Amino acid sequence: MSWTLCLFHIVIGTKYHEPTISEEHCRDLYGYIYGYLKAKKAFVHRINGMPDHIHILVDLHPSTNISDLIRDLKLATNRFIKEHHDWYPMFSSWEKEYYASSESKAELNVIKEYIINQKEHHKRISWREELLQLAAKDGIEIDERYL
Repeated sequence: MSWTLCLFHIVIGTKYHEPTISEEHCRDLYGYIYGYLKAKKAFVHRINGMPDHIHILVDLHPSTNISDLIRDLKLATNRFIKEHHDWYPMFSSWEKEYYASSESKAELNVIKEYIINQKEHHKRISWREELLQLAAKDGIEIDERYL
């Protein structure tokens, strides 16, 4: 038996960060993502977002490769969204880039609350500023040309 914690905070954005995830159907998309990750033996702590990006807090199975998972998740959600085009008529695709940071168990509740409160948070700060703040907190250098 192995005991692991592979906790990741993942942020994926829509193409050009256009607001294309409708509030009316975002829960349908989050439910699809939850089911997809559960099928990959992940434990999903929280999913929430805004019309132009999604935050996922997840404990991954130790055999999971994060970049492969995100690539495959984007492909699967693209298919889901295209099958439900009438729910997301403006969606074209996800940004190529993504944000993923490994997190400690000590930060779990803080990050969950952060993700829950996305709407309040984004009344004060743009997605771009948010990403730069997350990266600074985690010691990740971001080339701002890609934002």
